[in-house]
Amino acid sequence: MRLSDLYQRFADLGARPIHRDVVIRAWLKGQPLDTGRRHQPTDDFLPKSVRAGLPQLSADLDALARVRSEHPGADGSSRLLVDIPDGQMVETVLLPRDGVCVSSQVGCAVACRFCMTGKSGLLRQVSSLEIVAQVVQARRRRSVKKVVFMGMGEPAHNLDNVLEAIDILGTLGGIGHKNLVFSTVGDRRVFERLPELRVKPALALSLHTTKADLREYLLPKAPKIAPDELLELGEAYARWVGYPIQLQWTLLKGVNDGQDEVDAIVSLVKGKYAVLNLIPFNAAEAEGMPGEAWQRPDDERTVEIVRELNHRGVLSRVRNSAGQDVAGGCGQLRARSVFFTAT
Repeated sequence: MRLSDLYQRFADLGARPIHRDVVIRAWLKGQPLDTGRRHQPTDDFLPKSVRAGLPQLSADLDALARVRSEHPGADGSSRLLVDIPDGQMVETVLLPRDGVCVSSQVGCAVACRFCMTGKSGLLRQVSSLEIVAQVVQARRRRSVKKVVFMGMGEPAHNLDNVLEAIDILGTLGGIGHKNLVFSTVGDRRVFERLPELRVKPALALSLHTTKADLREYLLPKAPKIAPDELLELGEAYARWVGYPIQLQWTLLKGVNDGQDEVDAIVSLVKGKYAVLNLIPFNAAEAEGMPGEAWQRPDDERTVEIVRELNHRGVLSRVRNSAGQDVAGGCGQLRARSVFFTAT
C-alpha cells in the first residue's frame, strides 16, 4: 500500500481531505484511528460512512507492519523483527533519545562487504506505508522525534517510496525536517530529487574511504562516483538546506584506519560543511553467518584518529552504534530468522 492507495480508501468512504488528515495524523502518532481532534470527538466530526470504515482500515494498516519479536538492548535501544505483507520481514531499531532506524528494502543490492544486510541480495522493495508503519510501531512503544533511513536496504534504490515516506512523516507525522535523515552510498538521482521536496531531510553519505579503488571494492555495487565528487554533490545540498552533511565511515582495522587515510580525510573534508561520523566495525557474532574477517580498530586507535582529525580542522566524532548487544547496530541488520530457516 502506498499513500495514493490510502487516499483512495478515504475517498471511497466519503472522507474529505480534512477528515482524512485527522485520521492519518492519529495513526502516525500510534493512536487509534478514531481518536479525533483535541476539542472535538470523532462522532461530532467524521461522517458516518468514514466512522463505519475505520475498523477495517485500522486492521489493514496494522497488517503493514506487525512486530514478531522485540529484543531490548542494554543501552536503551531495541531491535524489532517486523513482519510485512507477503511473509517477508525487516528489522527496525528503536534508538535511545527518541529515534528510530527504519528499513526501506528487504535485503540490499549494494552488497557492502562489511554489512550483513546485503548477504542475501535484494528480495523486494518496502512500500512507503510499510516504511511509515515501522515508525507507527515505534511510536506505540515510545516517543519518536527522529527517523533515520539507515536500516536494511539502500534508500536510493527505492527512491519514490522513501521520499513519499519522508514527505508524510515531515508533514502529517510532525517530524522536523533535519530529524529525517536520508542515508545513501551515493546516487545522482538523490541529489536531483532531494532539492525538489517540500520536506528537506538531512543527508548522510556512506563514504568509508577517500580512495576510489578501495571504495569500489568495499561497496562493489554502489554507483561509481569518486569520493571527492560525491562530497561535492552532498555538500551543495547541505549548504542549500542549512544543516551539514553527515559522512559515515565504518572503521575497519588495517583497511581504512591508517595515517594515509587520516591525511587524505583532512585534504578532502577540511573546510566542508560536513561532520564525519566514525563508526567502529560491528562484528556479526551469529554462528554460521557468512562474511569476511573484518575487525574494528583498538579503542585507543579510534580515539587517536578522532583527536587528530578534530585538531586538524575536521569535525569528527565516534558514533558507537546503538543495539550492538542485540545485533541491532550498523551493518548487523538482517531478518535473521529468515536466514537461519533457509540455511
